Amino acid sequence: MANVSIWNGTATFNEGDTPFGFYDGDSTFQSDAVKVAKFVGTRLGYPLMDVELQQAQMYACFEEAVTTYGNEVFQYKIRENYLNLEGSTTGSSMNNQLTDPTLNRIIQISKHYGTEAGVGGNVTRYTGSIALNQNQQNYDLDQWAVEQGITGSIEVRKLFYEAPPAIQRYFDPYAGTGTGVQSLMSAFNFGSFSPGVNFMLMPTSFDILKTQAIEFNDQVRKSAFSFELVNNKLKLFPIPGASGSLHFEYYKEIEKGQINYDNSTNKITNVAEVPYNNPTYSHLNSVGRQWIFNYTLALAKEVLGYVRGKYQTVPVPGSEATLNQADLLADARSEKTALLTQLRDMLNATGRGAQLEAQAKEAEDVQNTLKSIPMTIYVG
Repeated sequence: MANVSIWNGTATFNEGDTPFGFYDGDSTFQSDAVKVAKFVGTRLGYPLMDVELQQAQMYACFEEAVTTYGNEVFQYKIRENYLNLEGSTTGSSMNNQLTDPTLNRIIQISKHYGTEAGVGGNVTRYTGSIALNQNQQNYDLDQWAVEQGITGSIEVRKLFYEAPPAIQRYFDPYAGTGTGVQSLMSAFNFGSFSPGVNFMLMPTSFDILKTQAIEFNDQVRKSAFSFELVNNKLKLFPIPGASGSLHFEYYKEIEKGQINYDNSTNKITNVAEVPYNNPTYSHLNSVGRQWIFNYTLALAKEVLGYVRGKYQTVPVPGSEATLNQADLLADARSEKTALLTQLRDMLNATGRGAQLEAQAKEAEDVQNTLKSIPMTIYVG
């Protein structure tokens, strides 16, 4: 095998020197690449020790470190804002764009709850009616659905089967004084005409008590208007004494169970479609770059460990030397883990929820401090 030259302490960078070329056109990346190569080589022992790497390996580690940093940052941004991003257009790159949270997706999700709560939703509520027959108490709403040509079953949400409102039997606030005149008039079908016996307007509270008394009388002395609905089998109480119609509201089960699809293209449907690109290296601050330099060093240690692991020992005059592959790999892996943990902790600490908690704690501390300031005694 031919001898392969190792790093000689100098480096130059040209476009195409990295495996993927993500940042080769960035002048800041180009200048930092040369500095990082010198940094890595010095930290690995050069010139006191040979470093069995070439600048190509150092540049590859540098490119990977920048990409890893960007991936961690953008993965966090996706986690932080995905509820707002899902369903929006893939569009152009979201790098360097401020994501303003909205309630749009929360409202879309809440529509499902609105359907169940009966306050809206995204499923159509239909109105139907079934013919009531005199002296017939039981009715099959599933059979009604079949007759209407509805595929599948229906879910009945409301039945309009109620007693006539009490106000229909209590017309005139001038005549409802409890003297029995109104009841007498109703008995002869003159209830809609006011006898006007006292010409004094009673307070609204009196009207409310009167209607409640009528309803309570119907509940105790008469058969209550009620129903029993089990598996769309309807049973009415009391038994209808005349023919008529019963109105109700219902959902179609097939519509409630179907999944809504948005067939439009260029929509974000998963985290892989959120349009984040690799970061612009020149936009990274010194904090991010220092993390990248340290991560590059850890990657270079790992590569050097694999290189030195090809031979456990090398002959030297009069003896042999044992290479430090195990130490390099152990240090590299522990440093990579520590750096990733540090970065993730920092990202979590700068999240929207963590920042709101910190501001609330700060406001509480300020209030506690202000309470400790003595109050000034005014002397006139």
